[in-house]
Amino acid sequence: MLIWIDDDDPLPPTQLALGADSDAPGLLAAGGRLTPQRLDEAYRHGVFPWFSVGQPVLWWSPDPRMVLPVAQFKVSKSLAKTLRRFVRSPGREVRFDSAFEQVIQACAHTPRDGQGGTWIVPPMVAAYTNWHRHGRVHSVETWVDGQLVGGLYCVAIGRMVFGESMFAWATDASKVALAALVCFCRAHGIALVDCQQNTGHLASLGAHEISRCTFEDHLSRTLGEQDIANWTYDSSMWSQLDALQGTLT
Repeated sequence: MLIWIDDDDPLPPTQLALGADSDAPGLLAAGGRLTPQRLDEAYRHGVFPWFSVGQPVLWWSPDPRMVLPVAQFKVSKSLAKTLRRFVRSPGREVRFDSAFEQVIQACAHTPRDGQGGTWIVPPMVAAYTNWHRHGRVHSVETWVDGQLVGGLYCVAIGRMVFGESMFAWATDASKVALAALVCFCRAHGIALVDCQQNTGHLASLGAHEISRCTFEDHLSRTLGEQDIANWTYDSSMWSQLDALQGTLT
């Protein structure tokens, strides 16, 4: 049975999420508003909102959970070639948080794999933009000749990063942004990027599923660590990828 919550109610234990034999596996609760306080509580418990227009806020805790271990990020030959060209070419750069609202709006118009519409409905855009102003949500942006061509946004708490959505207006532009995020995470001792749900695209880049229990154990070890104070990207971080060793020299 679905659990309904009000703003003042705590989220229920994740073990109460609907199981694989239900119509909505991983659905934990419904209701309440997307306040920074509620979002902080949710992410610290491995819970995230996901709902469509006309629905109440729905809170999810899937089992298994899709994650990308940054040490296992897969760089194909074609992506390595793209990254080398990107790193070496003038006018191409990665920026953090310089165009967050553009990024989230672009992601809102980009359907997830296998879905016909967007899950980033206007209340989600407003809530995460507000949370961005609180310093908890960040955009990773791919720029070419002064134009934003792709990117992603993510939530960061302690030494944990939760990937939310990506978009690309140019070939591989979102992959460049993800590769930059992986480099940033490696440079700052972040081991996992949460991907929430399984997609073939993420699997091709090295993401895989782990149990909810294993995921929550990882959260318990990393969320209490100090937040990263400086969300900026330095081009020297590209050296974190073996495929780019020697490219910067």
